[in-house]
Amino acid sequence: MQFLKEETLGYLNIVSPFELKIGSQKKLQRRTAQASGNTELDCRGAAGSALDQEEAVDERAVQDVESLSNLIQEILDFDQAQQIKCFNSKLFLCNICFCEKLGSECMHFLECRHVYCKACLKDYFEIQIKDGQVQCLNCPEPKCPSVATPGQVKELVEAELFARYDRLLLQSTLDLMADVVYCPRPCCQLPVMQEPGCTMGICSSCNFAFCTLCRLTYHGVSPCKLTAEKLIDLQNEYLQADEDSKRFLEQRYGKRVIQKALEEMESKEWLEKNSKNCPNCGTPIEKLDGCNKMTCTGCMQYFCWICMGSLSRANPYKHFTDPASLCFNRLFYAVDVDEDIWEDEIEED
Repeated sequence: MQFLKEETLGYLNIVSPFELKIGSQKKLQRRTAQASGNTELDCRGAAGSALDQEEAVDERAVQDVESLSNLIQEILDFDQAQQIKCFNSKLFLCNICFCEKLGSECMHFLECRHVYCKACLKDYFEIQIKDGQVQCLNCPEPKCPSVATPGQVKELVEAELFARYDRLLLQSTLDLMADVVYCPRPCCQLPVMQEPGCTMGICSSCNFAFCTLCRLTYHGVSPCKLTAEKLIDLQNEYLQADEDSKRFLEQRYGKRVIQKALEEMESKEWLEKNSKNCPNCGTPIEKLDGCNKMTCTGCMQYFCWICMGSLSRANPYKHFTDPASLCFNRLFYAVDVDEDIWEDEIEED
């Protein structure tokens, strides 16, 4: 029976893939001969004839690519194509919308291999990019550190949104570089390389020379000028700094400027704790003694110290004697006084 099987397979030209196929390959050989002449050093060349020979080789052993590196790349490309083909034909459960979809409608993160549908990832990427969180395009799986590649982002979002993503990603990368500052002019905002040990930056686009510390026009060796907002930040920074940082800030802004900023901060804190602003003009008023009917030293407006409401100039005490008032019978609320003082004050009014 075995010979019948072999004859049948041979007749049908069916060969096992594990059997070596022996083919023929022509190899061109050239014979060369050289003859030497007499003592006059005459040399003549003799041409050989071409001879074709057939050599039995295995077809699978014949290299038909230019180099080994190209062969490896072709193998890797083929493997990747097969993986994509296999991925696209499978069903996956998206952990965002909890729907089963084909792999062709899904995308996986390269590091963690977590799979989500493209529709959910598209919405997720668009929200993050619009909010400026280009560094937070992580895998939605909790505590997963995998990050989407720019190619994956480009595949899902629109061109305009991807341009914003690309720009913000570049800007965030430049922000991490200590020797890169931005031109402070609102119409420019281009990155500028900062020279080591130099506080002057010159924008290559608008040629604006500015101080890299305060972002204002370059002022040479003069201390940096401070705005009101910057002054508050300087106060907090100086109080939390160590000795070396404090000396640097004093050299940068001047010791007098910092001392003045600290005094203003202390005054502001004291006023917030010990005074209230007039409801009419906003002048800070400190209450030292007496009843809760106050008089502003700036605009002479009567007001209640308890509810900070404005009082009538004709009868300011009606606010404390009217039963419908919130401060009824609270003229001396939280004030220790004698009854004689209250009677004398009523008689004077």
